[in-house]
Amino acid sequence: MRIELIAVLIMAFWSCDSSIKWETQYETQDMPKPTTYEGQVNRYRDSISAVFFSGSNQVLPKADISPEGRLHYFPPNEAYRVKAEFEPITAGEIFRMKTNTDRLPEYKKYGILHFRLANQDLQLFLYQNVEQPDYLFCPFKDLSNGDQSYGSGRFLDFKADDLTNVADVVLDFNYAYNPYCAYNKNYSCPLPPVENHLDIAIYAGEKKWH
Repeated sequence: MRIELIAVLIMAFWSCDSSIKWETQYETQDMPKPTTYEGQVNRYRDSISAVFFSGSNQVLPKADISPEGRLHYFPPNEAYRVKAEFEPITAGEIFRMKTNTDRLPEYKKYGILHFRLANQDLQLFLYQNVEQPDYLFCPFKDLSNGDQSYGSGRFLDFKADDLTNVADVVLDFNYAYNPYCAYNKNYSCPLPPVENHLDIAIYAGEKKWH
């Protein structure tokens, strides 16, 4: 899962011949200069691409490793960075989440994020990994899946500190990412529960790999 990538980012940069090849590129002078927010999102995306295409996380097939490689994303769009209200779930149910294999990891229902997007009132459940309780996980599907984004859905990660102010939680779909299964069939990845299937298209975050 992408939360594990942060620990290897530094090693990814050290392993490159030159860090300049991972920097955000603006190919023509006609392209508008990114806002501070767009720049922040793009720098994060570049760091993730560096980890994948340097081979540091060993997810991509060797044939795809390339210093010029980039993951595919929708352009940063602050309209998909919304305020959410967090509703904790006390004594949440522990259940086995389905995956693309026969593996059934245990998760606990941790809480619900209530938010408004595209003139609709929506919600997404957060889940806590029983074996990694510090890891809060939001797998979701939306109407862009299969067309422009990965067909089996995408993920968002949270920390408990992100939920301190329950009435003012930032839910940013620009950081939505693909599970490892999107790139490599040797991985076993959770499938978003039906309760986290959104009836709108989320044109933000990572696009499908192929």
